[in-house]
Amino acid sequence: MTEFKYESIMQVPKIDKVVINMGLGEAAANSKVIEEAAEELKKITGQKPMTTMAKKSIAGFKLREEQPIGLKVTLRGPQMYNFLDKLIGIALPRVRDFQGINPKAFDGRGNYTLGITEQIIFSEIDYDKVNKIRGMDISVVTTANTNEEGKALLEKVGFPFVRRGE
Repeated sequence: MTEFKYESIMQVPKIDKVVINMGLGEAAANSKVIEEAAEELKKITGQKPMTTMAKKSIAGFKLREEQPIGLKVTLRGPQMYNFLDKLIGIALPRVRDFQGINPKAFDGRGNYTLGITEQIIFSEIDYDKVNKIRGMDISVVTTANTNEEGKALLEKVGFPFVRRGE
């Protein structure tokens, strides 16, 4: 409250939700890919993922309208905080050559998006049973109005941002 000179406790930004999105382009050719990825995403988040469908047909990508092409999970409340705790404390430090996360990945409204290239950084995934390395996007949606407010909030939560010039 003192950092941004808020007059009310209700003005202080908070984390609204976390959305995990996994794009599966190869699902157009093989329908089993969606099932395997859904099982992995369920293990990571503790919640059943929703299948996302193609909005329009694109011949160049061999894609038809309403064809399943990805998965997403929206976490709120205690499940969201459990996931963030796992992400910050266990998963991110397991990334190879981890220096911290990019502090410039805010969208202008205080929301942060982080791309992960391998799902195996999560301890729930058994490395021997993984048949393909898949990435995912993790979006942290906050009630902050600016990037500075959002970054201050996520730093207080414990996000390991890269420090420039230190």
